Amino acid sequence: MATGVLQQDVPRAEAAGEPRYKRALDLVLTIGAHVVLSPLLLLLWVGIPLAIWLDSGRPIFYRQRRLGRGGATFMIIKFRTMVADAEQRLAGDRELRAQFLDAYKLRDDPRITRVGRWLRAWSLDELPQLLNVLTGEMTLVGPRPIVEEELSKYGPCADRLLSVRPGLTGLWQALRHEELDYPRRVSLDMEYISRRSLAFDLGILLRTGPSVLGRRGAY
Repeated sequence: MATGVLQQDVPRAEAAGEPRYKRALDLVLTIGAHVVLSPLLLLLWVGIPLAIWLDSGRPIFYRQRRLGRGGATFMIIKFRTMVADAEQRLAGDRELRAQFLDAYKLRDDPRITRVGRWLRAWSLDELPQLLNVLTGEMTLVGPRPIVEEELSKYGPCADRLLSVRPGLTGLWQALRHEELDYPRRVSLDMEYISRRSLAFDLGILLRTGPSVLGRRGAY
């Protein structure tokens, strides 16, 4: 498995187009899961918004502009896990923002609500992104969608990152190591793009389940 930041010998960007299996896999698994697991998913789709509303009011959903394939932007959808004025609090706290810009996530983030902490622990805040998958803005397995400011962290790998659709889960999300720094995440994203195949995608999906249930690296 690749290690470190890919600063040289960077592979050429993928040719336009993705493997044919990707879209079929997205639709079959996403729709199939809602059919087979309909009672559980219905409970989540109803119960989570209610819990958020009772805990911290509105809005229920969090939307943020992310980079998709080819650099096109789209609005990612999540269940809200932070206080409503989270962005303003981050902008107004210089020390907190400096920590955030290092990895674009914070350990023990003071802006997370009580319900939000539970949702993040089980990755349930990501559930609405299945709508992004259904619309084709995202795929089930791929590099995670980033904000525009993060692109510089990918250096010479940026074009390659944008050559594919971002995913709901991916290689580094399946590993979910708490000490996975940003250079390592870049390396794993590039490894996924190089190795992607139907078998590899299914393997990542199978590894994601136990990783989420074990709550490794969730914060």
